[in-house]
Order: sequence, then structure tokens, then C-alpha cells
Amino acid sequence: MKEERGITLVSLTVYIIVMTIVIGVTAFISTYFYKNVDTVTDKLNPLEEYTKFNSYFSDEVNHAGIQVLECKDNYVIFDNGMQYMYVSENKAIYRNQVKICKEVTKASFTHKINNAKEIIEVSITLGDEPARIIEYTLKK
Repeated sequence: MKEERGITLVSLTVYIIVMTIVIGVTAFISTYFYKNVDTVTDKLNPLEEYTKFNSYFSDEVNHAGIQVLECKDNYVIFDNGMQYMYVSENKAIYRNQVKICKEVTKASFTHKINNAKEIIEVSITLGDEPARIIEYTLKK
């Protein structure tokens, strides 16, 4: 009887061919995946950016007894030290020094009193979307 040791040259060739096919398919799929990841991350979702800004700003104005110290066209400062500022050069809105909203075409803040209620009106334009005007009423 003949003893069988190791693998034959034919089986080694088959293993190499199969591994080459598997590596080639994996490389093709991963290349396609990474090309699509770049195109997906470049697109702006205006609703997502608006929601981020709205959640931060709503939380701020809903604190009881909050007061507006200063309000100009591109920024508003509250008495708790929070400042929301639109920087046109960066096309972004910052909360203190942290960017919370990007690709903002235009934003403005207006402080007014209506029927004994303090209101901050925010006009925000994101990308090519039409301007959104929101009125936030401060809690007493």
C-alpha cells in the first residue's frame, strides 16, 4: 500500500485558483462600496440639519426663567451664557464655539415682545431649501 502524505500539485492548483477568485470578488465589492460611500456623505440632508438646530434651540428656550441678554441679526446671547451665532463665512450655526448646523445659506435672529410674551424669531435657510421661520416663546 502506498502512503499518502501532504497534498498533490493538482489540489494545490485548485486551492490557489479558488482563493484568487474569492479575493477578486471581495476586492470588486469593496471598491464599489467605498466609491458609493463618498457620494452618500457629500449630500446634505436639510431636514437633519434643521432638526439638530431645532433640538438645541428648543431645549435652550424651554428653561424656566431664561432671559435674552443680547440679540442681533446673526446672534443671540442668553443669560445662562449660551450664545447661538450664524457665521456666513463658514455657512454654519454655532452654539458657543461648537458647530451644530452646517451648510446654512442664511440665518437671522429677532427678539420681540408680543402680548407680554418674549419671542425669538429665527429665520434659517439650508442649502437650496426655502427659508424656515420659527417663533420660539421663552418660558417665564
